[in-house]
Amino acid sequence: MEAKATAKYIRISPQKARLVVDLIRGKKVDDAREILNYSRKRSGQIVGKVLKSAFANAVQNPNIDEKILFVKEIFVDQGPSMKRWRARAQGRAASIKKRMSHITVILDEK
Repeated sequence: MEAKATAKYIRISPQKARLVVDLIRGKKVDDAREILNYSRKRSGQIVGKVLKSAFANAVQNPNIDEKILFVKEIFVDQGPSMKRWRARAQGRAASIKKRMSHITVILDEK
């Protein structure tokens, strides 16, 4: 039985979030939490919240044994980009894309 949680429109670059997501894919939930707790990346906290939410969703189902849950799927999709401008020399402007992410976690029993 699967449990799923999604966080959308998170203001972090998908490239940076994927660095942390790749660390916990396929791991048991307890191990994944430990990895995220000691991660020094900002996206570690964000992914940790989504993992915690997916775990809470799993616990709601009485048929699921929470001790054998693992991260079946976890992925980061790109959301919309906010376009901003930075002033440059001689009256020019350079565009800046502030990217957003959609983070999805799916837990399952082993």
